[in-house]
Amino acid sequence: MQRSNTRATGTLAACLMLLATTGRSDDWTTLGFDAQRSSWIRADLKTSVETVRSGGFQFLWKMELPNHSTDGNALTAPALLDFLISHRGFRSLAFLSGSSGGVFAIDTDLARMEWERRFPATTSKSSADCPGGITAGVTRPTAAPMPSLLGFSARGRREPASSSVGNPGEGAVTLRSASRTFRRPPAQGPLGSRTRPPARTSLRGITPVYALSSAGTLHTVYASNGRDHVPPIPFLPPNANARGLIVVDGFAYVATANQCGGVPDGVWALNLETGDVGTWESDSGAVAGLGGLAMGPDGTVFATTRQGPLVALEERTLAVRNASQAAGYRSSPVVFDVGGTDYVAALAGDGSLQAYGAGDLMEPVAAANATEAGRSGETALAAWKTPDGAPLILAPSGQAIAAWRLSVSDGDSKLELAWTSPAMARPLPPIIVNGVVFAVDGGRDSASAKLYALDGTDGSPIWDSGDTIQSTASGITLAAGQGHVYLTTADSSVYAFGFPMEH
Repeated sequence: MQRSNTRATGTLAACLMLLATTGRSDDWTTLGFDAQRSSWIRADLKTSVETVRSGGFQFLWKMELPNHSTDGNALTAPALLDFLISHRGFRSLAFLSGSSGGVFAIDTDLARMEWERRFPATTSKSSADCPGGITAGVTRPTAAPMPSLLGFSARGRREPASSSVGNPGEGAVTLRSASRTFRRPPAQGPLGSRTRPPARTSLRGITPVYALSSAGTLHTVYASNGRDHVPPIPFLPPNANARGLIVVDGFAYVATANQCGGVPDGVWALNLETGDVGTWESDSGAVAGLGGLAMGPDGTVFATTRQGPLVALEERTLAVRNASQAAGYRSSPVVFDVGGTDYVAALAGDGSLQAYGAGDLMEPVAAANATEAGRSGETALAAWKTPDGAPLILAPSGQAIAAWRLSVSDGDSKLELAWTSPAMARPLPPIIVNGVVFAVDGGRDSASAKLYALDGTDGSPIWDSGDTIQSTASGITLAAGQGHVYLTTADSSVYAFGFPMEH
């Protein structure tokens, strides 16, 4: 018996040592990676322009999930949990929702199903505007402040040494003391409230995952097994076209579009503790764009409308803080900072890319013609900073991805075209991983989708997936983490590309 206890204590001590010494990137917890919907992983231990260009980045696996596509709605882009310690050992998981009412957890190392949940489906007619089923992606709790530019922390010893065994009679380290060990340090400096510190690995076996069913109930399940953490909470009326589900500081937020199921278009907020629901209803048409909404680092909620303004809403209450002129938009917003000042960008219906100061939306600080006026189709943007600190806004533009640089000098701001990618039949919203832009040509008719890796500084191609992908893709399809990129397609398949792992 003593030998067994010693072995268990040693195993736990080894796990805690691994947690304390391994530098890890921020997880892709929600649509667009962070609350700002930047789709930008600041640092990655494996992926860079040099490593992708030099070879080794490749197709890893494909999984077909038991999901029935409806009117272009299939699988959402995954949320990721890159390091889970559970009764089954170490896991890296991807969480996706499907149009037919399922939520799936995939072991991304072994390409196998970890667990599956099915929520009761509602009866409704499907169409391109109202595809029915689950439309919002799965999400994990996400912080409102922006990720650190470091992206990860190499955690050495920061406190006096202590034993992981404990005092005599106390046994091994407890979960409570372990959680204290990895608590986030206090914010420091003037950007403390805007920029969160580098990611810190926690005991994530108790991390919840959130999914919004077609019946409008929010399900909170354990990441490790998919079982209910708390009873489902009513959130929306049934059959809504929900977009951009995110959970921040104990509140869930989501946008609704196209008045599907008679549900008003707008933004909704749910208090996870009390179950109270607040709503901002749009009187200017549907909430625009594939991302639904974005959040500033102070919690301000931004949303665009198809016939009206870009609005800024108070966190939690969704009271209108300010609004732009009625420009009409076709992308969801993205939030980014330049020199410590926050900006919001969105693609307008007239084809212009517009950038606003996040604190004052009355007039754009800069605008540029980015695509054809009135071009059909909704989209989402991405934003990142080059190594020299230049902010770039990435937008699907016509038949390519275009990168626009926002320059701010002496109170004068302007948007300038930085680069344009090679031609694509149907460019989808891109992501950025440590300076590498991953972009998807969704394909058309008989042409399947293709994934490209581009040098983020000039748009030059450095890798592509060739004819590996066997289906088209649409919407927001990408997520990334720990040297892997994940893509969902219209035939309910998940593809993984990246650097092979040794097992």
